[in-house]
Amino acid sequence: MRIFHPQRHMQLNDTIERLESNIRGYVRSFPTVFQSAKGAWLTDNRGKRYLDFFAGAGTLNYGHNNPLVKKALLSFLENDGVMHGLDTATTAKIELLEAIDEILLKPRGLDYKVQFSGPTGTNAVEAAIKLARKSKQRSHIVAFTNAYHGHSLGSLALTGNQYYHDMSYGSHNNVTHLPYDGYLGDLDTSLLLKKMLEDGSSGLPLPAAVILETVQGEGGINVASFDWLRRIADICKAHDILLIVDDIQVGNGRTGTFFSFERAGIEPDIVCLSKAIGGGLPMSLVFLRRECDIWKPGEHTGTFRGNNLAFVAARQLLEYWRDDEFGLEIGANGVRIELELKSIRDQFGSVCADVRGRGMIWGLEFAEPEMAGRVCRQAFQNGLMIETSGARDQVVKLLPPLTISREDLRCGLAILADSIQQAVGQEPVTSKFYVPDISRSEPGIHIGSFASL
Repeated sequence: MRIFHPQRHMQLNDTIERLESNIRGYVRSFPTVFQSAKGAWLTDNRGKRYLDFFAGAGTLNYGHNNPLVKKALLSFLENDGVMHGLDTATTAKIELLEAIDEILLKPRGLDYKVQFSGPTGTNAVEAAIKLARKSKQRSHIVAFTNAYHGHSLGSLALTGNQYYHDMSYGSHNNVTHLPYDGYLGDLDTSLLLKKMLEDGSSGLPLPAAVILETVQGEGGINVASFDWLRRIADICKAHDILLIVDDIQVGNGRTGTFFSFERAGIEPDIVCLSKAIGGGLPMSLVFLRRECDIWKPGEHTGTFRGNNLAFVAARQLLEYWRDDEFGLEIGANGVRIELELKSIRDQFGSVCADVRGRGMIWGLEFAEPEMAGRVCRQAFQNGLMIETSGARDQVVKLLPPLTISREDLRCGLAILADSIQQAVGQEPVTSKFYVPDISRSEPGIHIGSFASL
């Protein structure tokens, strides 16, 4: 049995404070030293276990150390597989491409080519807007309010948060932000895009592309209706504008289908994927219509666009999508989350302002923004990792692994409810908290008042 030494724990924290840049962020939100992880659980170096409703900001849709990925990677390394290959042909790449075609594209009637961009989501976005401008020979891009598309310069220009548009930080050139669905209440904001494109004096140049998230994760779990998405797609087609869907956080099954736009019945010209596609390993992809593939060799490049370990991981994770069963389970868990969040909202009255989401990405909005942060801090003390989102960090965002068990889902929702009780200064509903039993192979489950899930 590993013996915990408090002094060593303090030394590790001191190392972070002394040596790592002030840029560090999540280590402040989750102030402990993690040592191991499996499934929906992390364990720190003191033996305390945490249920993960953060999932690496949506990177770990299939859980920590997914057994399919773990087995495949160990075999690949044992047989001296190619780890880094730039964009040379490797068996790992070919097997992934064939699986994408067989499992994702053909069953959905999609005819995309696949571009391996740099390893991060923002690089996929950079590639997409660069290609759109090259393809249409126009420079302007339309993005939306509360959008989040990454932190490199081109992506920052698309991101809505005002902080990133300070001229000392980034650039806002050739981008117009228009209101997202629901931003103006019941007003159909697609009409504004249509009107401005049809009016030669609106001040909006004819854009090369419109880029959007079907669900805005970092923006506060703002969910676009399928009708709105279809109208935007029709407007783009009518005006010869490319439609780019940023599926980096809400693709890979997060909304219940592999691509978040499937149920809307639209086919974007370009799709950006990253985060969960590599199972925790860095990789991003751009799916593009064949007629958009006008790149010259090496025109958009990057040293780490050939991460073969991520190719192996991604290949294994596609097996979850061979039939409809996994998506149906995501949908069922999404209903469970929605029902319990609405129950929590009703219980706390004016404290909780709204519940919104789709599939297994959900947000609980608080009337007072600081309350969301208080709830997340309390939840972490109680053994639940969860974060805030939204323009004022007013939304508690739920991103549990898609593979989470029903028991663990119940446990996380119970901890969240108890944490809200504590954050508002009340005794918790269940009068007790989940206490991890690290001597067991599986954690004990505290279901509390959520046994009906």
